[in-house]
Amino acid sequence: MAKKGNKMDLAPSRRDRMSLGQIILLILLFAYTVFCAAPIWLTIVSAFTDEKWLTSNGFSFWPGQWSMVGMNSVLRYGKQLATSYGITIFVTVVGTFLGLFIMSMYAYSISRREFYLSKFLSVFLIIPMLFNGGQLSGYIIFTQNYHLKDSLLLLILPLCVTTMNVIILRTYIANSIPNELMEAAKIDGAGEYRTFFQITLPLLKPSLAAVGFMMATAYWNDWQNALLYIDSANKKPLQLLLINIQKSIEMLLNNKSLPAQVLAALGGSVPQYSATMSTVLVVVGPIIIAYPFFQKYFVKGLTVGSVKG
Repeated sequence: MAKKGNKMDLAPSRRDRMSLGQIILLILLFAYTVFCAAPIWLTIVSAFTDEKWLTSNGFSFWPGQWSMVGMNSVLRYGKQLATSYGITIFVTVVGTFLGLFIMSMYAYSISRREFYLSKFLSVFLIIPMLFNGGQLSGYIIFTQNYHLKDSLLLLILPLCVTTMNVIILRTYIANSIPNELMEAAKIDGAGEYRTFFQITLPLLKPSLAAVGFMMATAYWNDWQNALLYIDSANKKPLQLLLINIQKSIEMLLNNKSLPAQVLAALGGSVPQYSATMSTVLVVVGPIIIAYPFFQKYFVKGLTVGSVKG
């Protein structure tokens, strides 16, 4: 009876220690969340802060004077901004789905040990990760051999397939999808295409969501390919347009003899800091909105695929 009493006495203290640990963990996670969210909040506030107030008082989490001058300097591009948003959305959606389709089939092929080209394709996949022909050779091939200058294909194809994403998908297929399902499908007479589309692809959704989010972010933030290959204004993506806006603001800052009408339209001064924060907000805003919807798939796709079941 004494032993039972001792066990009963120890149980509440263990529960108390666990609850205290959980409280400490929650406090740490909350502090880390605030630490990560602070730059985003600072960007939002600075984008709607008066430029003179920022110049005299610096950046603050709660400004003394609100203003739309910085945001208006970005939004005044109007039609071109809407066109660039449309191009970026089109490139992101088409590039992501095309890349996922190609890479998932590639990953399925190299995950099948009985496929006689699996080892060759695995080595062939890793070669571009170790060796690169360089930017100049790529520019010459794309523009002079493929004649794709000023084409939206050059915003899609270079980022379509990456070695690391194929490895993630291949690892998920090998470790998280039971091989017995594929063997059962083969016994029932299903071919490789039917096995892939009806069995493998539906079970691959968590990993596809994780890789797809990373691909969409890469497409959304890409500006270098557009700077190299795109000349037409109606094909400029969002990132390239915002770079041009920043260059226009720098040109105005370097021009010390601006007409009075231009200064009046800009609110009396060139909105350097507020306009910079506005461009950042325009770029990352859609990603911030989309991330919570993909977070559970993002975490599950990376963790489940890396642990052998």
